[in-house]
This record gives sequence, structure tokens and C-alpha cells, in this order.
Amino acid sequence: MKSNNQKDSSEKLMWDRSLSGSGSPTRPGSKLMMLLLLLVSATYVVYTLKLISNSRACHVEPFSAVVRRLNDIVNSSQPLIIFQSNRTAVIESHTSPPPPPPEETELRHVVFGIAASARLWKQRKEYIKIWYKPNQMRGYVWLEKPVKKLDEDDEISLPPIKISGDTSKFPYKNKQGHRSAIRISRIVTETLKLGLKDVRWFVMGDDDTVFVAENLIRVLRKYDHNQMYYIGSLSESHLQNIYFSYGMAYGGGGFAVSYPLAVALSKMQDRCIKRYPALYGSDDRMQACMAELGVPLTKELGFHQYDVYGNLFGLLAAHPVAPLVTLHHLDVVEPIFPNMTRVNALKRLQVPATLDSAGLMQQSICYDKRRKWTVSVSWGFAVQIFRGVFSAREIEMPSRTFLNWYRRADYTAYAFNTRPVSRHPCQKPFVFYMTTAGVHPTTNMTVSRYESHRVAQPECRWKMANPGDLRTVIVYKKPDPHLWDRSPRRNCCRVKSKKNNTLEISVAVCKEGEVVEVM
Repeated sequence: MKSNNQKDSSEKLMWDRSLSGSGSPTRPGSKLMMLLLLLVSATYVVYTLKLISNSRACHVEPFSAVVRRLNDIVNSSQPLIIFQSNRTAVIESHTSPPPPPPEETELRHVVFGIAASARLWKQRKEYIKIWYKPNQMRGYVWLEKPVKKLDEDDEISLPPIKISGDTSKFPYKNKQGHRSAIRISRIVTETLKLGLKDVRWFVMGDDDTVFVAENLIRVLRKYDHNQMYYIGSLSESHLQNIYFSYGMAYGGGGFAVSYPLAVALSKMQDRCIKRYPALYGSDDRMQACMAELGVPLTKELGFHQYDVYGNLFGLLAAHPVAPLVTLHHLDVVEPIFPNMTRVNALKRLQVPATLDSAGLMQQSICYDKRRKWTVSVSWGFAVQIFRGVFSAREIEMPSRTFLNWYRRADYTAYAFNTRPVSRHPCQKPFVFYMTTAGVHPTTNMTVSRYESHRVAQPECRWKMANPGDLRTVIVYKKPDPHLWDRSPRRNCCRVKSKKNNTLEISVAVCKEGEVVEVM
């Protein structure tokens, strides 16, 4: 017990000495620890006093304002700053500004390749002058051999002439065709090799093809030019489509090839052509190569081959609900306006095409309930007035004013529905062709005038108003350049009034609930 008490006394003495700093000297590490504690304490006191002196009253922002401000910050891609009590947190925004929308396709992005013949060049060049705009378009006429030097007017109004490359190395075995089909099929490739800049589309057509260029651009804008596209349409002849292909764009009606597809085609086309010596034309050779590339035809109803004979009136007066892009085989059919040359008739069509290209040839159907008439307006071309009431389903079908390509009056040979020309003396339409068109200076409405086509009409014994008493139809229509930006739908027409020998009609977008309803 004694030894234990002594031991306890000895430990207590050492503890007291260490607390009082007396006794044996302390280790250097203990002094450093004490100094460090004092330094930290002092720093904490100074920092706390500084924060207290700089503190502000807390401002609480409404939640809606916070959300709005955050949206503004995100949209402007600025750093995101969040205030939390007395501390500020900065969160870097990784949102980059959205890329600018791609530039819309314009005429300057298109290059036309026009297949022409030196033998027919003198008369066919007049068709090209109607639609080609040298200051706005790029294109080339491809001939098999040089022609007589153009005069000054032709130099200004026509595309430059190019001579196609030699195709004698390619086999051609079709006994009914001509080997010029090989050189024509290579026009897209040869135009590509000219190395033009800023090209999105190559557009093919014949020298007797007339383009409505503004509508062509409307169609091409629907598609991504960076992808592979082959755009065109079929023949009107069912037999032609069977003999050649329902998956082929007919070259006379025109077709478009996107730039990437033209590049892919150029790398394999010559090899491809050698594999098809028995094919007839240039367009089926193109389609054969497209099949090897795996690119199908994208059909657009506004490209018109017009493999028919006779009068195009039935087709033009009931144009499909699609922008009119091309007219072809103009040397084969009658002039589209009576008592005119083919070229002058097409020049007349350019007047409404300039005023409202989107609405050109678009059909509207309505009724004059008072007189029990059916009215069909093909804007910029013709107006038809029928005695009695016809359903829209009937009137939107083309009447068979034309003959089949194989010169047979066989209505089953068309690739679309048609209706016969009425033989009933009271149901033959009274036709009014457009003569002039302009824009009203106050209302900015287009005002087109249609004059009666005076032909002998059979006697009708129906006790009803006679459309033959009319001499003129006036149609009012507001230009609608965005017609094809909306879903396809015919415009509606409304009979406004009849004054003396003139009938006034308005054409416009259909109102809510408006229906072409049989009375």
C-alpha cells in the first residue's frame, strides 16, 4: 500500500509540473501545436467579423421570377449563378447556341441539264426561252454536235451549249430506239464534272419541256439535298409504264437528282450503262442505275410527261392537287389556248404564273345555287360551267379530251381515272379561256379575265338558265405563295354575282366547315 501511495504522489507531481510549465523542459512539438491552435483561432475570429460586417438582408425572389431568369440564362448560354444564403455558387452552362437554320433551296442551287437535238434545235429553243431566266438560273443545253452560231438574242436568253462526250464505246442493241439515249443518260454526270459550286440539285428535262421554276423549287424544298433523292413522275399511259417501269421518272417530264446521288451515280454509271444495252431510252437507263444504287423514285405529281395526243384541256382543267412543275410533248398536242400558236399560248400562261405560280392550274369547284350550275375554275387557264349539279368526285376527274399514246380511244390505258366527255346536249360544258390577268392596285387581289370560247352548242330543252348567255367570267384571287406549305387541299370558289353578261367568282382558302356539297 505504501509503495502504491508513493507512486500516485509521484505521478501527480509530474502532472502539476507539466501544467505549470515548471519542472523538466517540454518537447518542441508541444509548443508548435499550441501556436498553431492560436493562429487558427485568430483567423477564424477575423473571418467571422468580416462576414458579419459585410452581410446583407436576405432577398427572397419569387419562384416564377427564378424560373424565368434561369430560362433566360440557359437560352443565352451564360454562366448560371445561384445565390445560397451568404455563398455564391457558379455553375458553368454547357448549352451552346442553336445552329442557324439551313438556308432554303433557291434557284441558284439548281443546275438544269437540257437534252436537245441539233436537228430540232431551231424550233425547240423557243420553248426554253419561255421559262429559262439567265440572270437567276444555271443550266446547259447538251447537243450531239455543234449547231449554227446563235444570234445575239439567243445568246442572252438561252443557257450555254455543251457537246456531249463520245459514247461510241457503249453497246446499244434496241432496234426501235436510238443510241442518242446513251449520251442523254450521261447528262447529269457530265454536268457534275463541270465542277460548279454550291449545287444542291441537278434537274433534267428535254428541249420541249417547259418548267414552272418557282414550283420546282417548292417541291425540292421538301427534301434534304444532303440525302440521295431521285424525284420525278410517271407517264400518263398505263401501257408505257408497263413497257418501261412504274418506278421510273420519265425524262421528258423532267426529274431531279440530289448532289450526293449525282456523285454516287458518276462513279458507277459508265459500268452500269454497259450492262443494259437492250434498253430503249435514257430515262430507263437512269432508273436501272438508280436500282443498282438502291434509290427508289420519289413521285411528285406536278412533273408531266404527257404521253397523249390531241387536246390537253381535260388534264389541265382538272390538275391534281399538287404544284404544276413541268409540261412536255408540246409539239405533239394542240396549243393549250385555242386559236394561238403553241409558243404564244405558253407565253400567255406565263402571265398568271408570274402573279401566283403556286396557284397556277389549281382547280376549285363550286355551285351557283340560284341557276343550278356547276362551276369549275382552273385558275390561270380556264373556267367551265355546266348545267345541272355534278359532284366534286366527278369534276375532279379529267375529261377525256385527249387520245392515248398508242392512238387508241381506250380509257383503260391511262394510269389514272378519267371521265367521258358528256354526250348529253344539255350537259356539255361552256368553256371560258383566260385572256388577261393582273393585280388590283387597291386590294392586291389577282383579277383574271376569262372569255367565252365560242363554239356551236347543241340545242338544250331544259327549262333553266343558259350559261351560253355569258361572255365573260372574272375571277378574284389573293396570291398565296405558301399554298404548298400547308397540307394539300383544293381552294374553294364562290359565285359572287352576275352582271349582264359577266359572272364574278372569288377563289380563296376554304373557310372552317366549308364543303363542296351537292345541293
